[in-house]
Amino acid sequence: MYEKDILGLSRHIGDKHHRAYIGPPDEYDLVSAMSFNLLTASGLRQHHRLLDIGCGSLRLGRLLIPYLNAENYIGLEPNEWLVQDGLRYELGDSLVALRKPLFLFDTGLDDLESGVRFDYAIAQSIFSHTAPDLLERWISDVSHRLLDTGVLFATVIEGASPCGGSGWVYPECVEYPLAVVEELAQRYGLSFKTLDWFHPRQTWCAFYKPSYNVGLLDGGAPSWNRFGRLREESAG
Repeated sequence: MYEKDILGLSRHIGDKHHRAYIGPPDEYDLVSAMSFNLLTASGLRQHHRLLDIGCGSLRLGRLLIPYLNAENYIGLEPNEWLVQDGLRYELGDSLVALRKPLFLFDTGLDDLESGVRFDYAIAQSIFSHTAPDLLERWISDVSHRLLDTGVLFATVIEGASPCGGSGWVYPECVEYPLAVVEELAQRYGLSFKTLDWFHPRQTWCAFYKPSYNVGLLDGGAPSWNRFGRLREESAG
């Protein structure tokens, strides 16, 4: 399809290219590293099970799938072609056969076995395209799927007033006051904290269950050094 232009650097956002369709092609690697490093600094280990909401062309999945133990990565994405191109151009058949990721080509978790629970979930640039009905649905669905030690990391675009309408809004973006998002989190039994973690356009937030080790967030500024120190303390 575009073997001579795999990186898509000459493409525009939204073009039918697995990297360009989901955002600026020249930031594909940046967003991968940003998200992966946040997860690992906040406690993600290879034995954890993770839900990647809106996994797209595996911008993050290409790092998580090799890192996690077999069958521990679950990606949700309604656009199957994005996942298939991501598998073809970013991962390859051998790694997929080894790690056995699960993909749901849907907009929700209804087809996932009822007993499946997650240690971690991530929704990078998903809530920036969800109207209020979908935002509440996602927070509700994830809250019921997270273990009591679990956490969801998601990005939002801060705004003075919440958007209107319903459903999925793309490629346009939507804004929310952080107080509105926090109220939804609390409604479904999740604590909420904004994070001092770089994002080129949005704000990272943590939605966590009562037994998540909130010390890893270090008051909203997680770091690899903090994670390492806490691990040493717990081992000692």
